[in-house]
Amino acid sequence: MRHGKKINHLGRTASHRKAMLSNMACSLILHKRITTTVAKAKALRKYIEPLITKSKTDTTHSRRTVFSYLNDKVAVTLLFNEVADKVAERPGGYTRIIRTGFRLGDNAETCLIELVDYNELLVKETADSKSKTRRSRRGGKKKSEPKNVAPVAEEVEETAVDEEVKNEAATGEVEESNDSDSTEEKPKSED
Repeated sequence: MRHGKKINHLGRTASHRKAMLSNMACSLILHKRITTTVAKAKALRKYIEPLITKSKTDTTHSRRTVFSYLNDKVAVTLLFNEVADKVAERPGGYTRIIRTGFRLGDNAETCLIELVDYNELLVKETADSKSKTRRSRRGGKKKSEPKNVAPVAEEVEETAVDEEVKNEAATGEVEESNDSDSTEEKPKSED
């Protein structure tokens, strides 16, 4: 039994697991999303999120530490330049796992793991939904409008309607309605 064991060894030796997670992390940084199994994605999440957090402080020491995990200069450069800028204000949770079903060959559960800030569709939706207001079930007191505001608003609407009528009359765009034309049915041609 594996009571209290927090690391999924993924059926691999330590060196194989380290190399696999390093390669997957580099691929995730380069491509922003990869398809893999759920077990590997959960292991990758634990592996890469501390590296992304370390990339927020761009020092020589943090670059060398991250390079010891990734062993890829291009991935480290991309992580510290591009990815770190995107996730600078995010306190954690840099990756998202989206389950995609089961693999045909061995019925393993597959998923898509991606960097959260690079999914443009979801980023736009969250930007629109941030302007939510707080709602209470109690109702609370409603703000009362000053009594002088309502008559002024009615006068503004009346003057706007009068100006539209004057503009239409001046340009000659007054529409005449012909009820007889619109109600007549046209004879259908038979083929």
